[in-house]
Amino acid sequence: MATAAPPAASRIAVVTGASSGIGAATARQLAAAGYRVVLTARRKDRIEALAEEITKAGHQATAYALDVTDRAAVDEFATAFKTIGVLVNNAGGALGADPVATGDPADWRRMYETNVIGTLNLTQALLPKLIASGDGTVVVVSSTAGHGTYEGGGGYVAAKHGAHVLAETLRLEIVGQPVRVIEIAPGMVKTDEFALTRFGGDKEKAEKVYQGVAEPLTADDVAETITWAVTRPAHVNVDLLVLRPRAQASNTKVHREA
Repeated sequence: MATAAPPAASRIAVVTGASSGIGAATARQLAAAGYRVVLTARRKDRIEALAEEITKAGHQATAYALDVTDRAAVDEFATAFKTIGVLVNNAGGALGADPVATGDPADWRRMYETNVIGTLNLTQALLPKLIASGDGTVVVVSSTAGHGTYEGGGGYVAAKHGAHVLAETLRLEIVGQPVRVIEIAPGMVKTDEFALTRFGGDKEKAEKVYQGVAEPLTADDVAETITWAVTRPAHVNVDLLVLRPRAQASNTKVHREA
């Protein structure tokens, strides 16, 4: 994949939720594209191992254990930087697939806190650093769930709609500043943990999500898309990019082979 080299003043890229899946894949690809990546997640051991892997590959990476919903911790994290070039708000996830009538309010609250408030916390804390770089980029990894509802997804859909609106509003509010706001909205992505976490560790339910789908998206597919968008020339803003596997026409229309 040919990408433009990031400008020297903008080479630090912060990736949230970097301990697995899309976040880890994005960290690897941004590092390979020339960024000094800062990996954040709650699981310190995971991001430290990933930072070591990236460093051994000849790139630059630092691990920083962080809960994006802890505003005091986020503000302290932000003091480590004078400027940064890229913030990838990837931390998020889904919990449960119950209908609205019986959904667990605690799950709804956790999804909103992680997907929306976590993104708000990092964006607010690092926006001055992004502006100071003279060429900053905020990426919000939302979901096709942020653009269309489906049964059993109310809490996650609500959270991802919130993430979408955050990105859309921020873009309006900071126009004229040297910062782009990019939203990447993936559809069906098969990772090791997303569906398993959603269904509380129930492997059978998790596997059914992808049953019969020949080629769902991979974490690398999404990471490559994020890296492509981030490495466009500074005047090019990819406002919203929706990607799905060929087998998925919408959130509720998926071709499954027998």
